[in-house]
Amino acid sequence: MYQRPTPPTEPAPTAGRRRFTRKALLAASALGVVTALLAPVRAGAAPAPAPAAPTAATPLAANGQLKVCGRQLCNASGQAVALNGMSTHGTQWYAQCVTDGSLNALANDWRADVLRVSTYVQEGGYETDPAGFTARAQKFIDAAHARGMYAVIDWHMLTPGDPNANLARAKTFFTAMAKKYKDHPGVLYEIANEPSGVSWSAIKSYSEQIIPVIRAQDPDAVVLVGTRAWSSFGVSEGSNESEVVNNPVRASNIMYTFHFYAASHREEYLNTLDRASDKLPVFVTEFGTQNYAGEGANDFTMSQRYLDLMKRKKISWTNWNYSDDHRSGAVFKTGTCNGSNWTGTGVLKEAGVWIRERIRQ
Repeated sequence: MYQRPTPPTEPAPTAGRRRFTRKALLAASALGVVTALLAPVRAGAAPAPAPAAPTAATPLAANGQLKVCGRQLCNASGQAVALNGMSTHGTQWYAQCVTDGSLNALANDWRADVLRVSTYVQEGGYETDPAGFTARAQKFIDAAHARGMYAVIDWHMLTPGDPNANLARAKTFFTAMAKKYKDHPGVLYEIANEPSGVSWSAIKSYSEQIIPVIRAQDPDAVVLVGTRAWSSFGVSEGSNESEVVNNPVRASNIMYTFHFYAASHREEYLNTLDRASDKLPVFVTEFGTQNYAGEGANDFTMSQRYLDLMKRKKISWTNWNYSDDHRSGAVFKTGTCNGSNWTGTGVLKEAGVWIRERIRQ
């Protein structure tokens, strides 16, 4: 839930892709040729294409443009859906864990619906190279789409905890993202990862300035709004979901985010998620089976209680994190991202084995 500092590694190359209209992409999906349409176009070495084009069986081709209907995330036919998948670690540190091989494994072996692409703003991230980190995020989003998965575009603001501190940067980033993906059904925009030390009214004000920036380019996509106190609906700072229920963001087609780490966040947090999702559309964009730092022993019993609740209420989720960081919350054993084997359970830590099985179910 909070920052997991880690030593930097070599960055991955950046890339751009052609854009096609949503109508063309959906038609192409039905024909099983999305990979060809989304082939990378850039100078230098391009990633190898996915071995199989998405078909109607993929989450993206089967569900199309998502929307919020009532308190649920719904597909293009208006049916409630729940996406399950993984979040990357910060792409300034672990870009080497987001490869053709690892994404093939996530889509085909893990059978994930969604990849959350986490672009940190500070800590060696976006602010150091806006164009480079924008292109890197687009490369990973495009690769997820080519494999039939949705992508959550995560503006991973963490420190400072007030999203307004990065308002100008956020406008630039989301303008670029919405321009690129305005005709693609496969994106959700997460506009503030974990606000902290700031009032709900300040977060709401930020959201009501960023959402129109996205809507000006992409009027259809779902926007995910961070909540107070590290996206806990305020619980971690002594509040609760009532502040959002009583003063919601003035925008349509949005959901509110909730994060939890099961070894630290117990009954009060679980009950908050239950109550909040009775009144608000909620997407759990980050959680772990460990403590709030993504470290320590796994509490699979408490984690399963959360997953059972989310399954019953059709709440979408992405788990932290798809990397080989040394902490217990990273799914791969340390060193895996330097190799070429990504499938099966032999490359996974205990948490990775557990969460892979839940996604496959």
